[in-house]
Amino acid sequence: MRTETITYLKENANTLEVSEELVITKKGKPAFVIQSYDDFKFQQESVALLKTLKLSEKSASLGLLSLDEAFE
Repeated sequence: MRTETITYLKENANTLEVSEELVITKKGKPAFVIQSYDDFKFQQESVALLKTLKLSEKSASLGLLSLDEAFE
């Protein structure tokens, strides 16, 4: 993960290549993370899958659904 200043981002925004996450600092402290759209999409899909799994486990533990029913 590369770290750059907000000034660097402003100066290079039009030509920025994001092959890995880029931490942007503001006044010396991490303020933003820049990532590719594909990486962002993958991350969001992964979080959605984990939420679905957690809800299914919760339903199964409460006896609302069996695990087979939860994943049909």
